Amino acid sequence: MTATDRPAGARSIDEILAAARQRLTRLRPRQAFREHRDGALLVDIRPAAQRAAEGAVPGALTIERNVLEWRLDPASNARLPQVDGYDMRVIVICSEGYTSSLAAAALHDVGLTRSTDVIGGFRAWAAAGLPTVAEQPEP
Repeated sequence: MTATDRPAGARSIDEILAAARQRLTRLRPRQAFREHRDGALLVDIRPAAQRAAEGAVPGALTIERNVLEWRLDPASNARLPQVDGYDMRVIVICSEGYTSSLAAAALHDVGLTRSTDVIGGFRAWAAAGLPTVAEQPEP
């Protein structure tokens, strides 16, 4: 087997991404802004270095991708206090809207089936002229 021979059952990342997005009703930045303003939980999963370089969305909850399911799963002992049940509306945002699609699909897997993401991510949010702030260093 060579490095380019795909093992049985393996999927490319493009296939995985397409399957994840089929499960979501993705939002354009302005739609996400309105839903967040009206009470949806907007979750920024970008690493600290990206937030420092690009900025942040005011009022977004920062949960880095590596702990997302533990912090938002209503059945997890590590869930955050903002988690109030399985019917929560969670909107995930990343830098460009790729990782957020995979993350939102993973939230579906833990039962948060109203989860979705922002098309184009933070970059599209900022380009749409929606509110952003410089990321403040954590104390």
